[in-house]
Amino acid sequence: MEFRIADTFTDSLAKLTGQEQKAVKTTAFDLQVDSVNPGMRFHKLDRAKDPNFWSVRVNADIRLIVHKTASSLLLVYAGHHNKAYKWAECRKIERHPKTGAAQLVEVRETIEEIVIHQTRVEKQTALAKPCIFANLSKGDLLGFGVPPEWVNEVRKATEDSLFDIAEHLPQEATEALLELAVGVQPKITRVAAESDDPFDHPDAQRRFRVMANQEELAIALNDPWEKWTVFLHPSQRQCVEKDYTGPARISGSAGTGKTIVALHRAAHLARKHPNAKILLTTFSSTLANALQTKLNRLVGDESDMALRIKVRSIKQVGKDLYAHSHATPNIADDATIRDLLNQHADSPDIYRFSEQFLLGEWKDVVNAWQLKSWEDYHNVQRLGRKTRIGGKQREMLWAIFAAVRAELDARNLMTWADLFGRVTQEILDQGMTPFDFAVVDEAQDLGVTEVRFLAALGSGRSNALFFAGDLGQRIFQQPFSWKSLGVDIRGRSGTLRINYRTSHQIRSRADRLLPSTISDVDGNDENRKETISVFDGPPPQVKIVDSIEEEPAVVAGWLMQQLDDDLQPHEIGVFVRSSAQLDRARNAVKMAGATALELDNGAEPEVGKISICTMHLAKGLEFRAVAVIACDDEILPLQERIEAISDDADLEEVYNTERHLLYVACTRARDHLLVTGVDPASEFLHDLEG
Repeated sequence: MEFRIADTFTDSLAKLTGQEQKAVKTTAFDLQVDSVNPGMRFHKLDRAKDPNFWSVRVNADIRLIVHKTASSLLLVYAGHHNKAYKWAECRKIERHPKTGAAQLVEVRETIEEIVIHQTRVEKQTALAKPCIFANLSKGDLLGFGVPPEWVNEVRKATEDSLFDIAEHLPQEATEALLELAVGVQPKITRVAAESDDPFDHPDAQRRFRVMANQEELAIALNDPWEKWTVFLHPSQRQCVEKDYTGPARISGSAGTGKTIVALHRAAHLARKHPNAKILLTTFSSTLANALQTKLNRLVGDESDMALRIKVRSIKQVGKDLYAHSHATPNIADDATIRDLLNQHADSPDIYRFSEQFLLGEWKDVVNAWQLKSWEDYHNVQRLGRKTRIGGKQREMLWAIFAAVRAELDARNLMTWADLFGRVTQEILDQGMTPFDFAVVDEAQDLGVTEVRFLAALGSGRSNALFFAGDLGQRIFQQPFSWKSLGVDIRGRSGTLRINYRTSHQIRSRADRLLPSTISDVDGNDENRKETISVFDGPPPQVKIVDSIEEEPAVVAGWLMQQLDDDLQPHEIGVFVRSSAQLDRARNAVKMAGATALELDNGAEPEVGKISICTMHLAKGLEFRAVAVIACDDEILPLQERIEAISDDADLEEVYNTERHLLYVACTRARDHLLVTGVDPASEFLHDLEG
């Protein structure tokens, strides 16, 4: 007998208390081991529309709802007695007549009053809006996975009622309708053969999953709110399981599940290649720690697989490999490089270059591309640097850079780029790679030598390199050509378009900060305009106040409202542009009567505390409610960066990355977003407001 769980089961389990969850899990494990044991107390639900729905007693009050046939047992809900019975009475599991996918369908006549109740008062008095799907036939809607009994209701949907109706439909139908509403033609759902098992359909597998053993069931139930460990969207699963003939990259805007795909890809490769070593990496140690936590949830007790997947920041990977063959590296920090550049540029015989120009030329050209000779520097294309320099000036510049390199060697210091250059050369010389496969998250913030290092790891092998990232969230690196470094993803790239984390209102406002299409240097496009969110929410609030003194009270009032609406402190985040504005966040949280937790590179949100941090450290986090504050003129974009510009190209880059920062901060919010600034506020806030 096949034993399955539904995503509705994990959803309902997450809403129970810890003790109730423990009792439910015990019963679930007992059912998996021996569902016909006489001790299992099944009760037929006479009022249920589905004849295969039964209840199973957990204790005096808690019941499981299961779908039981001769060949399978499916856990679909867990809850208190009356609520569980009521839930079962208005649902049924059936094979869709056109697509052939197994669906959990809400019975239309039992929820009619709910839809009417959800209609907002202002909608009732407004002029009637057109029905957006009136031109679609019943066959069209069935082709998108709409259950037959919902076809008429869907054809009557307006712009205002769409999300109300979508809440009651299977996921594939919801996504298709939302795509149609924004002018995107959805893919027709695959039609299964009559003989196919409806639970094997890709759309069915996003909500129903076979639990092959107790270890798999334990992973699914240990963190029931982490549905991604079990249930994947078909487009995500395709990216995870596909064979690629070379390097591949998956993109998508914030909240589309890129990190989830990266995690599942690493696990998939480990299972498919039982002797392989897999690297799962990202650009920062904070994000690497978060990946490790998520990987532990995903693989559970599969200890062999967990040992073969190494989770490290990319810098830690380079450092470990270098230390394995040499001594621990001595890395020159930014201050040391700046001092050396100033020292060797301070000569009456040398043209007076600004400190910012020298630092930019070193960082983005000489060091990034590992230029070691005058010939290298003379011939290099200064990609992204628009300030022209003549031959004589270039000679003077190289004299400075050569002196800096000589000084670093004399002090036994190296840059991170130097380290990766040496490690990469050793891999190429030895013809051996320390990892069989590499999966990279947040790939948009990799540097030149890091991409070259990964190219050496992959060495052109199939499936060896898999990248996940979003050009719209690039906040640390200048753009450069991956293709020139040996990583050509053309023909092996894809885009995730379904946003699960952020409400339609927040996502659509945040998207105004970025162009609809972003291209990399190699001409690969990321189209953002076809992204949809699958749930509704209140519109974001943008508030511009008259003074810094007024802002804390405004933010504190909003924070207190979130807490009054039953949000927990750890579900709220407050972000600022840089550490100079953290006092404004602290004051607002204190005024709200709450406790602030300042996140740094190692800290994680804690129960009972509101998290505060800079926008850079917000990367990878998510909260139900987010306040992005202190978005003043000269803070966003940061005036210090603008004043430090020495190259024409840098001005555009500063504006782009500052926009990306605000986009990252805003898209950490799931349901509620507040953005504040002091008049005159950041020009970016006008874009948010439309």
